[in-house]
Amino acid sequence: MAGPVRILHCHSTFSLGGKEARAVRLMNAFGDAAAHVVISAMPDRLGARAAIAPGTDATFPADAPPLSGRTTPARLWRLARYLRGFDLVLTYNWGGFDAVMARRLFGGPPIVHHEDGFNEDETARLKTRRNLYRQIGLTAAHRLIVPSRRLEAIARHAWRQPSRRVVRIANGVAVPDYAVPPESEAIPGFERRPGEVVIGTVAGLRAVKNLPRLVRAFAAMRHRESRLVIVGEGPESERLVQAARAAGIDGRLLLPGFLAEPCRWIGHFDIFALSSDSEQFPISLVEAMAAGLPAVATGVGDVPDMVSDDNRPLIVDPSDEAAFAAALDSLADQPRLRRAIGAANREKARAEYDETRMIAAYARLYGEAIGRPDAFLGIG
Repeated sequence: MAGPVRILHCHSTFSLGGKEARAVRLMNAFGDAAAHVVISAMPDRLGARAAIAPGTDATFPADAPPLSGRTTPARLWRLARYLRGFDLVLTYNWGGFDAVMARRLFGGPPIVHHEDGFNEDETARLKTRRNLYRQIGLTAAHRLIVPSRRLEAIARHAWRQPSRRVVRIANGVAVPDYAVPPESEAIPGFERRPGEVVIGTVAGLRAVKNLPRLVRAFAAMRHRESRLVIVGEGPESERLVQAARAAGIDGRLLLPGFLAEPCRWIGHFDIFALSSDSEQFPISLVEAMAAGLPAVATGVGDVPDMVSDDNRPLIVDPSDEAAFAAALDSLADQPRLRRAIGAANREKARAEYDETRMIAAYARLYGEAIGRPDAFLGIG
């Protein structure tokens, strides 16, 4: 009987974001069928490590060759030599792509590459040199996995990938876990005030999330019996505090930092808000839908198609902050409408975004990549 599959994970960062949470859920689901080694282009950003389940075989070697640095043949050769110690290599986003190129130039085990979206440097326009690098490197990938239709189109056209190589797998969550009431003290510093409407979001505090846009829209609302809760951590925290002060709503803003297990607390929100400049298939929106929340969001990536038909009128143009504030107000003033839209979102999440379907799709694809279709049999 074959032993566990040795899997190398090459991440841009292994911090506490949605895509890392998905990777951890997969690692946990594979149980003793796999042994995982994780390296990151940012070796000091390993916050998602804490979410790995006890008993999961996962190591974080300090002596692995760097994923980032000057792209020279010598560095890529050292990286390719390291890859040969594994049955399967999983690479994630731009920060992990040098491993793909190392495999392209010097051979090695099967590689499955994952793309989830772009940072601030490619929000408005993709970089030509990166597009070319991806075009060349991805010829070595067994498959390229994307979560959204928009990324699928980019892969096909900007990166010139054949349809057989590109696989779209929607992000999923454990939808039944979100059906229970939230825990009373799961958000530090939060206590619901009589009559207030709680508007919340979950995001890394990064520029691409444009949380100052949310702060300004919240401040512009007519409905004053409301509170804004922003769950997350990141380099934009001070800028966010300044924006709240400038808008005069710092007394109604709560920043509890990063919180694990959203199913324990996201139900405290009455309205979910997403203000990003760029998204593809945000897991935070799936979590909000699973919790039965209506969403006001910018129409980026696949967001307009993710939500229920009832919710779609609340998806606004990213440049129209007045429309964002008006959408928040319309929900704040209509509790029955909130409940109706939330119920429709929960039903769509249950039907399309449960993680069992997602995990099974990844398990099939990884097993196919290594020529062992039964390697992860029954997972998902």
